[in-house]
Amino acid sequence: MSAYKEIAWNGIWKQNTILVQVLGLCPLLAVSTNFVNAVSLGLATVVVMLLSNLAISALRALIPYEIRIPVFILIIAALVTVIDLAFNAFLHDLYLVLGIFIPLIVTNCIVLARVEAFAAKNGLRASTLDGIAMGAGFVWVIGLFGAVRELIGQGTLFSGIEMIFPTLSGIQIFPADYPGFLIAMLPPGAFFVLGLLIACRNWLDARANQRLRDRRSHGQPSAATSVAT
Repeated sequence: MSAYKEIAWNGIWKQNTILVQVLGLCPLLAVSTNFVNAVSLGLATVVVMLLSNLAISALRALIPYEIRIPVFILIIAALVTVIDLAFNAFLHDLYLVLGIFIPLIVTNCIVLARVEAFAAKNGLRASTLDGIAMGAGFVWVIGLFGAVRELIGQGTLFSGIEMIFPTLSGIQIFPADYPGFLIAMLPPGAFFVLGLLIACRNWLDARANQRLRDRRSHGQPSAATSVAT
């Protein structure tokens, strides 16, 4: 269980694909102009990561080492095609918004990196959990990323939710006459938000490490006590 907890924690926080490994920046910067678009693409990526990890872990003994990368890409491409067709059939309006970025999941460094680094070397349970955890780490970051950009740039949240749930509508957080902040919706603004999120994560990790060092230092006997003993 400790090994599975470590895999989950690595995917969600410790080895987060965006905040630590800085992978998958193309969809992060291009699609995350609002929360709905960001989470939708993130969930599609999670499904691809889960199924590709599962498939490649099951077939790893049958895949020759010399041609593993083309085989991995072929499996990922087949899964992405299924997701692309599903979006087109059931979420057509959202499919038109996301456009080329759904097929581009095939070339997403996150998916191929986890398949090569983990699924091809581990069993089904661990690989499945790794796919879910790494995907969940990607989703929460890209979702927060989209929410921040949408809130600052447009003053709304959940804009476009009607493309998924027709009975719902977005929320106007700031007054209706809010002029917006254009740079938050453009690539330079996306880099600013990314830098702030990475800085916040590093600060939280530094605080946690400092608290751990403090607890260890308080728990150890002082030099004078050791000599007296």
